[in-house]
Amino acid sequence: MAKLILLTLLGLGLGLIRDYRSTYQKRLNAAREVTPVELPNCRLIKGIDTGSEDLEILPNGLTFISTGLQYPGVKSFEPNKPGKILLMDLNKEDPAVLELKITGNNFNLSSFNPHGISTFTDKNNTVYLLVVSHPDLKSTVELFKFQEEEKSLLHLKTIRHELLPNLNDLVAVGPEQFYATNDHYFVDLYLRSWEVYLGLAWSYVVYYSPNDVRVVADRFDFANGINISPDGRYVYVAELLAHKIHVYEKHANWTLTPLKSLTFNTLVDNISVDPVTGDVWVGCHPNGMRLFSYDEKNPPTSEVIQIQNILTDEPKVTVVYSENGTVLQGSTVASVYKGKLLIGTVFHKALYCEL
Repeated sequence: MAKLILLTLLGLGLGLIRDYRSTYQKRLNAAREVTPVELPNCRLIKGIDTGSEDLEILPNGLTFISTGLQYPGVKSFEPNKPGKILLMDLNKEDPAVLELKITGNNFNLSSFNPHGISTFTDKNNTVYLLVVSHPDLKSTVELFKFQEEEKSLLHLKTIRHELLPNLNDLVAVGPEQFYATNDHYFVDLYLRSWEVYLGLAWSYVVYYSPNDVRVVADRFDFANGINISPDGRYVYVAELLAHKIHVYEKHANWTLTPLKSLTFNTLVDNISVDPVTGDVWVGCHPNGMRLFSYDEKNPPTSEVIQIQNILTDEPKVTVVYSENGTVLQGSTVASVYKGKLLIGTVFHKALYCEL
């Protein structure tokens, strides 16, 4: 009898493992192959070879790009070098990138590991750059002041908080105010891996200000990109492993109310918003398995989607770019400026296109 019970429990356990594996593969879209969608006027950006995980375009066309991300479980071509912030001027006919010098007495450049970025411009036209960084695989937000003439960033402050343990992306709503995504609940890498494998959906969004820090949305299966509508009334959150973008109404007290969700056949990463049209542009991973289990013979694919009229009952979704990894591996972000499109990646190159 005991043997029968043991065999029954073993069978149930193996069945559960098979079920979780099947669900995990579906959440990663492991079986998906891309149908190529090409753009005619594109070129790789010289000087970007180790990622362009996030980018932010100012109204004047100056563009900040984070590069050199080292993230657990994801490929890095230069694992022993610190990350950088690059600058690109999209007004130039053949724009190139340059590295921004970082100044400040209390900033450790050697452990700089930039991830998501966001900007805020105050009433005096001072530009602040907020950068998620992972020094020693921890999470901080680094606050910089952009000095345009010197082509440099002045480090002002490092922000840490117990509700910001696993930061991925952020959107600034003030010089020291932002909404941010935590892509995991656990900090321990072993527990994080089980959290993802089991699909616990315990990641969350936090509102931060110097005097008020709180969770404003939760139960995400890997909360990723976040951004805000041009009028500041709505917040968009990408849920990577659920293949969803959630729309929230933002209130005067900084709370968020869920309005709607859109589901896609791709893993949605960073979100950019066209300040003129309000269109939402998303860098995506058609097949997440190829991203998290890197094989140079079967590299991660890339995809960009554009969402028009996202707040209406019938938003229009267009696949603008889709590629099998021969040109661009692991796209994370896409953003437009005056008919020009930039596409960034986790650890690979970046693409510049004229639409």
